[in-house]
Amino acid sequence: MKKRSFIYTFLLLVSICLSGCGAIGEKMTSMSIIYAITAVAALLLLIVFNCVIHKKDVWYQLLFASIFIVNLGYFTLSISKTLEEALLANRISYLGSVFLPMSMYLLILNVSNIKYRKWLPIILLTIGIGMFLIAASPGYSDIYYKEVFLTIKNGATVLKKVYGPLHSIYLYYLLGYFSVMLITLIYTTVRKKIASNIQAVMLLCAVLINIFVWLSEQLVHIDFEILSVSYIISELFLISLQLMATANTNETEPEKAPEIVKPASGTIPVESPKHEVIRIPEEEPDFMTEAPVISEDQMNLYLEGLSSLTPTERVIYNLYISGNSTKEIMASLNIKENTLKFHNKNIYGKLGVTSRKQLIELSKQLDKR
Repeated sequence: MKKRSFIYTFLLLVSICLSGCGAIGEKMTSMSIIYAITAVAALLLLIVFNCVIHKKDVWYQLLFASIFIVNLGYFTLSISKTLEEALLANRISYLGSVFLPMSMYLLILNVSNIKYRKWLPIILLTIGIGMFLIAASPGYSDIYYKEVFLTIKNGATVLKKVYGPLHSIYLYYLLGYFSVMLITLIYTTVRKKIASNIQAVMLLCAVLINIFVWLSEQLVHIDFEILSVSYIISELFLISLQLMATANTNETEPEKAPEIVKPASGTIPVESPKHEVIRIPEEEPDFMTEAPVISEDQMNLYLEGLSSLTPTERVIYNLYISGNSTKEIMASLNIKENTLKFHNKNIYGKLGVTSRKQLIELSKQLDKR
């Protein structure tokens, strides 16, 4: 029922965006109405995300909140009556614009299962705050805008600016984020760190749409902020991506997961009345440092098994070879220990290994080829 409600909301929002874009192309009678539609759409998507997605990523939430703030700023600017109101609205839009690329970049790292230092978000947040203070300086200083005044176009208030010496910093700020996003996506696609090609393509589309629109606005001057619409389209891609990730996590779990019976010492294991007792190879202790002897037949079986892994099994495999612990994997995928053991059994069987240590060793030898 929830998925069906999401589909209905998706179609409704697409219709709203398309109707708004049609108005842009026809007469541009009132840009403030279009900004109001995009602001409402961004708010609805933020609500839908928090209601539909059970496993919430903080960077997803920050990204969706930033998009709403950006569109709210565009709308309030379009209905401003004084220069002071317009500058305040401009600061609101920059508040979202500054933290939007940061949250999208960290989101990409998480989706791609790339581990990063805990201090990275702190550094990026500090840089973002500094960038916002510079962008919010008009009205107090002329470092960002030398001059700024109001004009009315197509039923909306528009700020006319003469750029100051530090305005180009914001362009470099965005260009830097767009560059690292693309580099990261290319790297994760080549290394197959994302669960499926479809998810990689959807994430790439969400980034490329905004890059294309941003570059278009730099080359062709128009008074309407097309990014307000492209952000909404990006959100639709990202919600779909999150739903796919959730579905992939659950698709290989059986309706009734096999029960793992752990007999007490000195007792005989007793089968559950309805479920078969499944014994899964235990992981080798950390103190074993001697690399196992691996034959060519084992390597061939390993290579064949890689192609047969399901999306969820592939994600777990990538997390193992990236050095994640069992607790980290369970927390990342929001699954229980028995579920992870069930996936381990399938992965080990397909790859022809009996332990995580052997799996990692085979992966290392494969990389050396």
